[in-house]
Amino acid sequence: MNGNYTIFDDNLKLFESMMADMEKAKRSIYIETFRFGKDAMGERFRMVLYNKAKEGIAVKLLLDAWGTGEDLSFFQPLLDVGAEIRIFRKVRLTRGILAKNHCRNHRKLLLIDSEIGYMGSANITAYSLSWRELNMRTNDHTLLKVFRRSFRDSFRNYNKYDLPVVASYKSYHFGEWIFIQDYPDTYRQRIKSKYEKLISSAKKEVVIETPYFLPGHALRKEMTEAAKRGVSVNVFIPKSSDVRIVDVIRRHYLGKLHEAGVKFHFYVPGNLHAKSVLIDGELFSLSSANFDYRSFRYQYEIALIGKEPSVVQQLKEHHEKTAQFCTGFDYKAWKERPGIEKIIEYILLPFRYLM
Repeated sequence: MNGNYTIFDDNLKLFESMMADMEKAKRSIYIETFRFGKDAMGERFRMVLYNKAKEGIAVKLLLDAWGTGEDLSFFQPLLDVGAEIRIFRKVRLTRGILAKNHCRNHRKLLLIDSEIGYMGSANITAYSLSWRELNMRTNDHTLLKVFRRSFRDSFRNYNKYDLPVVASYKSYHFGEWIFIQDYPDTYRQRIKSKYEKLISSAKKEVVIETPYFLPGHALRKEMTEAAKRGVSVNVFIPKSSDVRIVDVIRRHYLGKLHEAGVKFHFYVPGNLHAKSVLIDGELFSLSSANFDYRSFRYQYEIALIGKEPSVVQQLKEHHEKTAQFCTGFDYKAWKERPGIEKIIEYILLPFRYLM
């Protein structure tokens, strides 16, 4: 690969970089995101986009109906100056709240001309400023070509409820890199399957970072077997995420995985929303997908997996900084937790497939 890659885990710096790059756009700005906040940060992005659209720059936004909402009044100024805004899969009660409506576009891309691209975990929201995220900025033309193709396919097929077109789930291979586009499927889950293979092939170390930790049986098995064969398996998760029901359900799994040798690190200051995997200190994954059933089964996600020393080094530094604000797993407290907590876990466990 040939380009520069900058990792951001400080969202204020991320958003400032994004807006500075957008202000320099000459031809186009494309944004695909789950949530575009109708808040102070959303207003700042809207103003930059408004000014660029007014200059004649092609501005296209693909926003998820569940995450952002269907009301376009907040975006009306953009529409008035020619921006194109599409809402991914508007919620339809006739389709069932837990059927097609549950399949959301969770991908996150920001593309400026054919020169700069961002991908990662962060939504465009004010509350993200207090979350620990993970995003990458690149000017790699090979990657940008794939990112733009992915965006155009999603933008074109934004309202499909039936089987996705091939382009929306095609994976792109280039050298030691792969860009995976995942789509809802209860049987074939490309990103999850790739992670299973990566963990099974690990020789020294596996680092997983995710806000919501509800791995299926196969992933838990691979993590357990890796730890038992001497691989250092480390999982970074928030001590308290923004979805507390997930925190309750995940508690059911932590003790058994700890017994097998998996090490948990709980990020204390706030919500850890970063999504990454690092294998043996040389192969990385940056993704929009969480380590849970919902991302792998029901959402449109993307993952970039590859070998690149500069990305790996920045990711290691990111993990080291995160670890400074983490506490370990209290196995004794987990073992002696009140019976009522165990009962609640078992009651909620069947809902893990929707989390």
